[in-house]
Amino acid sequence: MTPDSALDAHFQHLARLISLEAEAEKQEELRAMQRHLPAGAEASGSSLVNLVIRDQDGGLGGAVLLTLAKRNQNLALPWTRLGTGSPVILSEEGRTGPPDGDAHWRGVVSRLQRDTIQVAFAEWPEAGLVTESERPSFRLDRSSDEISRQRQRQGLDAVRAAHDSRLAVLRDVLLGKRAPSFHSVLPSPLLDATLGKVASPLGKVASTLNESQQAAVQFALSAGEFAIIHGPPGTGKTTTLVELIRQIVRAGQSVLAVAPSNLAVDNLLQRLLAAGEHAIRLGNPVRVLPELRAHTLDGLLENHPDMRLARKITREAYLLRAQAARYTRARPEPGARQALRQEARQMLADARKIEDQLVDRLIRTAPIVCATATGLDGRLLGERRFDWCVLDEASQGTEAVCWIPLQYAERLVLAGDPFQLPPTVLSAAASAGGLQVSLMERLMRLPGPGAARRLDVQYRMHQQIMAFSSAEFYEDSLIASPQVSHHLLRDLPGVSENELTAVPVEFIDTAGASYDEALEPDGDSRLNRLEAELVVRKVQALLAAGLAPADLAVITPYSAQVRLLRELLKQSEIEVDSVDGFQGREKEAIIFSLVRSNAEGEIGFLEDTRRINVAMTRARRKLLIIGDSATIGAHPFFQRLLAYFDSIGAYHSVWEE
Repeated sequence: MTPDSALDAHFQHLARLISLEAEAEKQEELRAMQRHLPAGAEASGSSLVNLVIRDQDGGLGGAVLLTLAKRNQNLALPWTRLGTGSPVILSEEGRTGPPDGDAHWRGVVSRLQRDTIQVAFAEWPEAGLVTESERPSFRLDRSSDEISRQRQRQGLDAVRAAHDSRLAVLRDVLLGKRAPSFHSVLPSPLLDATLGKVASPLGKVASTLNESQQAAVQFALSAGEFAIIHGPPGTGKTTTLVELIRQIVRAGQSVLAVAPSNLAVDNLLQRLLAAGEHAIRLGNPVRVLPELRAHTLDGLLENHPDMRLARKITREAYLLRAQAARYTRARPEPGARQALRQEARQMLADARKIEDQLVDRLIRTAPIVCATATGLDGRLLGERRFDWCVLDEASQGTEAVCWIPLQYAERLVLAGDPFQLPPTVLSAAASAGGLQVSLMERLMRLPGPGAARRLDVQYRMHQQIMAFSSAEFYEDSLIASPQVSHHLLRDLPGVSENELTAVPVEFIDTAGASYDEALEPDGDSRLNRLEAELVVRKVQALLAAGLAPADLAVITPYSAQVRLLRELLKQSEIEVDSVDGFQGREKEAIIFSLVRSNAEGEIGFLEDTRRINVAMTRARRKLLIIGDSATIGAHPFFQRLLAYFDSIGAYHSVWEE
């Protein structure tokens, strides 16, 4: 196979995997639409049923915002995979038809709360044939994002076709056809990543960045084509990226800061704004945190004098069009109506030109532009090229997604952790074909010295919470900062000392106690009722010790267990979520319910040890895991984990309870 044919084969393979995933999403969408019984519809976490419109409002860009809730106002929403930014289909219950039929409307989730969900639509959804005397009920189903798919395909085509260009060089290096290059960079004065103040020169005094973070910044700045910053849990990856971006901007260069998810982009944008940087956020405003919407392109346009002028011209143009269409008793002069229409067309063209020029000026002059990778619109960016692309949470995006921003940048920095959750892929065939392997993970597997630098000081966890993950995933390289290495729940204000608050790690073994798992009725997820009841007792004990509800969360790999725990804890403020939903977050205390307990030793989702790594590294001061050692103990990973618990005195039997 020639080099060019190998290159073509790589991108054709990625395109096939995208098509497989698109088909899997389509089938999942159809299955969700066909689940008519409420229990069956909501079991997967991809649908919400029996909703009514609680409120309506307008949003940026002319969006229509509908707030939906359960018809019974005392009911909270069940656990759901829908979240801010999720594309959804709203349909009227009791109606049938294809997803794009008269009684179905596509929108985007703009806010999710315990008992309401807000969805943004481009136009008002009409309730079709329902009479005015009735109060219609609706359902929401997760929808595929075809625009994202189109941008992935377009990105692959552009990268594959690149010739004698910077994009071609980047592609060849990232595919291993050329070796990456690095050049020496003189240390710059270190910017305080939190307060935006200039600190002393690198290495001279203590700063907000530790030595491994400073080294990672310097290494990234030395990259000729790409560099990787590997950030294990709690090691300050975002702090490091903010410093890197600020160093680039201080050198007079521009940055395209992207991530696979809206939440990750918003997190980076918040930190940049707090450090005093000027950045523009691209994307649908409803997918952006409310406090950041003033920094979106739409928000900046909304309040710009030029835009107000464009809107005034547009209103006048519509008045002229209405005047040309208006019936009058007197016969108009020949050509008068046509002249009015022509004048209106010219005014609309002038308004569009003003808007286009303003958009171009705002994007062209912004030193930092933030967006999701799939939210990059070539029509907006035009010919804009950035000196750097910084891709945060790079291990959570598929390789196809990562190629999109490379069309607009000269160099690339990938940041993330391939030992946490991989990209979400529905298609088993696409996953088997490698779609779950991110670009970052593939590059870190390449032989040679590598282009990655790992951060090694973590600022989240007690050292006993950290130690197993450090040994298992990070070559025992992590160091707990002295500020956190020995902190416990009992050290928090108002928390009393007892057997729960005085130790950082506990494993409660339910083996032999008949804590049997079960399939959820009308669903395909699993739950463990006795284990859930034990979780509730531990939650109550921690709260009784004085722990604030906001400092505690319960996580589990199974959606059915999430729903059961939310039902059992519905009167409390305790957050309950899936492992996947909690990635990137932390709490002072975490209770982790493993669920699986069966005679066959089947562990399902627990096979993915990266999921366990995420779950075990969310806690700051207390990690409490409940599970059945007889079920999980046959797996080598869990054998080592159980041995670790025993070695630190964290192992307890449920019989002791």
